[in-house]
Amino acid sequence: MPYSAIDEIADLFNDWNSALQTLDPAKVAALYAEDAVLLPTVSNEIRKTPAAIRAYFKRFLKKQPRGRIIEQNIRLFDTLAINSGLYTFDLTIEGTTVQLLCRYTFVYRKDPQGWMIIEHHSSVMPE
Repeated sequence: MPYSAIDEIADLFNDWNSALQTLDPAKVAALYAEDAVLLPTVSNEIRKTPAAIRAYFKRFLKKQPRGRIIEQNIRLFDTLAINSGLYTFDLTIEGTTVQLLCRYTFVYRKDPQGWMIIEHHSSVMPE
């Protein structure tokens, strides 16, 4: 089966998750466009600048997150793409691994340097 645009967008989560595994907040933040907005999983603060996004990941990466997609819904609109669904995170908190089931939405824009995250919302499932 040929590699498709849908596959390309699905792989962007793998790129993001791999950046998390480096534990380097700058590598994760580099995947976000300069004008990106992050509504993060474990913070009440909306992050609207590269510095604020980097600061969030500096704190979040201390939990050694490992993400896994459970369900994804990908839609393409020319130079925009949306991937939304459910993912789970294994986090290490005080030496104990906990799992969070979350909803997510990534919105990507195709810029000259490739697909960049312009909007990312993640929240723990309410039930």
